[in-house]
Amino acid sequence: MRVRPKKFLGQHFLTNRQIAANIVDALEITGPNDAPVVEIGPGTGVLTSLLLDKPVNLKVVELDRDAVAYLIDNYPKLSGRIIERDFLKLDIDTLFDQPFSVIGNLPYNISSQIFFKILENRGKVLQVVCMIQKEVAQRITTGPGSKTYGKLSVLLQAYFDMEYLFTVKPGSFHPPPKVESAVIRMKRNHIKHLDCDENLFFRIVKQGFQNRRKTLRNALKPINLPDVVNEDPLLDKRAETLHVDDFVYLTGKIQQAWNK
Repeated sequence: MRVRPKKFLGQHFLTNRQIAANIVDALEITGPNDAPVVEIGPGTGVLTSLLLDKPVNLKVVELDRDAVAYLIDNYPKLSGRIIERDFLKLDIDTLFDQPFSVIGNLPYNISSQIFFKILENRGKVLQVVCMIQKEVAQRITTGPGSKTYGKLSVLLQAYFDMEYLFTVKPGSFHPPPKVESAVIRMKRNHIKHLDCDENLFFRIVKQGFQNRRKTLRNALKPINLPDVVNEDPLLDKRAETLHVDDFVYLTGKIQQAWNK
């Protein structure tokens, strides 16, 4: 059976075996021999075939029925490990009863949504190794001061150590995408909870980048900042110049003023 890449699913199947090996090798497997790993969108199994030789407890999440049928026919070891669902709609708690790692060649059109899903379940995700559009990879791994630095950069870097590993050319896929790709690694950092109200932190970061050309004082006007916060010099800056710690500090100050 041949699986044809589906445009509406954003599928570009990786065909370069060496790149596949490099991606799998980037996954840092530690602990017991059955370390839990979830592969998102295995497609025809170019990463899966290599992961099955690793000391991991692998589960794969695939939405495409044709791909699922192909995986069942070609990888008997996957029996009972294939979850035919949309990862974005999946209840993460049903995957494993312990923290796990994530790997995959993510569909470009929903990669940001997948990252937000991972953020929502950050207490369960130890590590992510994935291939995404190069532009997105640069955006979420860069630091303050860059034009590509944005809300997802801040939110992910608050909870994960981010690494840009390597670039992948279009010719490594079928069909070749119109853009370059990149592989990144995210490792959960030591911070279990930020030193502020985390829901408010998410709100401040998202609102701050809503109008990234404005100073934070103007960008955060819809939040009705207390006077004592409005005097803070940080508000004279733009969101793209602030570190994660600056957003945490600002959130804490707003929270403290509201609680008085």
